[in-house]
Amino acid sequence: MTGGTGGPGGTDGIPLVDLAAAHAEVEAEVRAGFERVLASGGYVKGPEVAGFEREYADFTGTRHCVGAANGTDALELALRALGLPPGGGVVLPANTFVATAEAVLRAGLHPVLVDADPVHLLIDPQRAADALPGAVALLPVHLNGQLAPMGPLLELADGRPVVEDAAQSHGARQHGRRGTHGRIAATSFYPGKNLGGCGDAGAVLTDDGELADAVRLIGDHGAREKHTHERFGFNSRMDALQAVVLRAKLRRLPAWNAARRTLAARYDALLGGVDGLALPRTAPGNEHVWHLYAVRIGPGRDRDAVLAALHAAGIGAGVHYPVPVHLQPAFRFLGHREGAFPAAERAARELLTLPLYPQMTEAQQVRVAEALLTALR
Repeated sequence: MTGGTGGPGGTDGIPLVDLAAAHAEVEAEVRAGFERVLASGGYVKGPEVAGFEREYADFTGTRHCVGAANGTDALELALRALGLPPGGGVVLPANTFVATAEAVLRAGLHPVLVDADPVHLLIDPQRAADALPGAVALLPVHLNGQLAPMGPLLELADGRPVVEDAAQSHGARQHGRRGTHGRIAATSFYPGKNLGGCGDAGAVLTDDGELADAVRLIGDHGAREKHTHERFGFNSRMDALQAVVLRAKLRRLPAWNAARRTLAARYDALLGGVDGLALPRTAPGNEHVWHLYAVRIGPGRDRDAVLAALHAAGIGAGVHYPVPVHLQPAFRFLGHREGAFPAAERAARELLTLPLYPQMTEAQQVRVAEALLTALR
């Protein structure tokens, strides 16, 4: 999942994400699709949603895709479809958006937080292994555009279901493979994602037909047919207008992800070797899609002062997860204090997200880099 704070864009500024530029590329297709939907009167589910589900399943190389109202619902649906024991522990990283832990609780399960590896900030397999005894599932988060280390995680899961939070990894590969690596995955199509709608939407992905059927059933009030509710469910259906937007953008996603990789490489060249600045690293075997390009402002420097200087220069930099899950007031009941997860806490103090979106120009990147270097002097 994702969540963060951006800064100024405006006429002369550079936004953290330029949603208007992305929409401009698909506007004609989206308008035509909206007219089809509005003329049909089929606003929820229907042929547009079915079309997107089929196309996104094909894109990811997964057998089944089930649309949902948003990414948090999608993760809850995935967990509930597994039929895990009520109150069972689910191991997940402390370095994630709060929605990951919320979905665990909403599914009637218990979040078991573990630290991230200090380099890539993905869930640390060794910490996960220490926490797994007594847990019923493992929930890795694919963060910032690259996948968690799925090989080691699947091995240590030892038969427990692995549920992937894939909200930030649209199109990412690991060892050449795209799609689900565990039993089931959930994703978000929040507007700022690599593949984003014009509002909230999400989906569940799995190769297991029975799990896909359970997800669809739970997300439609537990009913296959009107007035007959087989199990307790809730309302989490993708609407047809969002499907129109997502279908149009999906056709451009490979090119947009390629553009993101070019932009990330340029940032690497512009900012490499700068004292007090650590650049993001790609884990071995990963093909990154750069949902976020988050640098680290080193110890002894004030990340928030650097952020303020960038905003003053019209650069819409941002901070993601400035308060880790275990230090959020809503999760105090887990009993963790400051110092419990040092890698996640250090990331919360140091990370700074720079503007990156497929339509960004080289001149804009140079301006961002120059403003950052000035702020670091």
